[in-house]
Amino acid sequence: MGRVGCALDNAAAEAFNSTLKVEYVHRQRFRTRAEARLKIATWVVDFYNTRRRHSANDGLPPVTFERQMIEKGKRQRPC
Repeated sequence: MGRVGCALDNAAAEAFNSTLKVEYVHRQRFRTRAEARLKIATWVVDFYNTRRRHSANDGLPPVTFERQMIEKGKRQRPC
């Protein structure tokens, strides 16, 4: 997700990958890699949609949070 050695940045990616594996991948059987790619992509789009509120974004949907950051002229980079 971010620069090498940035633990805070990598935490979000690790959490996402864990959720993906636990809640979806390990509960499915895929016949081919192509089927796996398609079904995982579909799951990501359905589960992590643009309207879903995220606690990391002060309870705002991702698109709204990003717009606010752009309007304020800020980029939040903890590292």
